[in-house]
Amino acid sequence: MEKIKDRLYLGGIAGLVGGLCMVIIDRVSYTVGISKRLYAETASGVWVGSKRQAKSLTGQVFGTLMTLTLAMMGGAVKISILSKSGRDKVFPKGLMFGISFGAIITGLTSGFAMNKVKPKDASSNLSYAFASSIYGIVTALLISKLGDDSLFDAKPANDYIKPTMPTSEEKNQKVIGVAAK
Repeated sequence: MEKIKDRLYLGGIAGLVGGLCMVIIDRVSYTVGISKRLYAETASGVWVGSKRQAKSLTGQVFGTLMTLTLAMMGGAVKISILSKSGRDKVFPKGLMFGISFGAIITGLTSGFAMNKVKPKDASSNLSYAFASSIYGIVTALLISKLGDDSLFDAKPANDYIKPTMPTSEEKNQKVIGVAAK
């Protein structure tokens, strides 16, 4: 399978899939009674005029669209982070990013004065945190598996420690240098 070389495209795809996982987990949590509010209702509540509109089918669709759009943007941010920090230890990196990103987004959407639907109970917020952690893990795993090796060739952070392995760019230059002779 050919790996993806475009950072924005890779981040968008990985973020979309991770976001879909987050939406599904949120829906299951709501259906079984753990969460009192769907994430889509909270997202929709920022933009629509009433709680009733946020809970309507069109409000739910709109909220899900906004959630997935933010998830794709988060994927683009995550590829930037993994490009600089490397794709080793992807599980804890994804977990940390997912919970942090989810907390920021939940805090922003809930904190807007015009938001008509705010999750105020601990179980809903805990459910959001769990769904966000799964989002972060899935997004980071997809980025690390689908991304081309060249996306992760970061320049060394310092000049004190010599690299132990050549980057893919250095390997390509050696191959080109040998072919030119």
